[in-house]
Amino acid sequence: MFWRYTVNNVPKRYIMRRLICSVLLAGFIWPVSAQADPTLHGSFGDWSVYSRYQGSAKTCFIYSEAKSKAPSNVRHGDIHFLVASWKSGEASEQPSFMADFTLRKERPPTVTIGNTDFDMYVSRNEAFIADNLDERNLLQKMRVGSTMKVQAVSSRGTSVNYTFSLRGISAALDKAASACQ
Repeated sequence: MFWRYTVNNVPKRYIMRRLICSVLLAGFIWPVSAQADPTLHGSFGDWSVYSRYQGSAKTCFIYSEAKSKAPSNVRHGDIHFLVASWKSGEASEQPSFMADFTLRKERPPTVTIGNTDFDMYVSRNEAFIADNLDERNLLQKMRVGSTMKVQAVSSRGTSVNYTFSLRGISAALDKAASACQ
């Protein structure tokens, strides 16, 4: 079975699930005319809660834009952090980082809250946490933290740093969970 194989020490089942998530979430941020527009369920601090139907499948997500981007002499584009859940239960509270550029796979992003680092893996311009336990730990840290930092490297080799506010994250996660019941 192909699930046994890994890519960069990440099981393919996680990669496949994340790739599906990428395709669906890309539609939330960059709407395509064939897809329904996302429905805003509210803004909580620096986080917004949305849902969207892809056919009959409902997905809910929260997202926030980076509050600071470094270095200042680089064109960063839109930088987001998202947490998505599927009403079907296929996935629940999956965090991801989405950049407006291709990320370097050999130097994947690291998320830092307080003194705790979480390693991610890359799928083009998006990065994910590979392990479900690490996802849960990251979400717990997000709920109690005040800021979150993401360090990444572009495919061109440029090191970048982003800071996200965690103000309102708990209320946004709770609202997204209720919106996808």
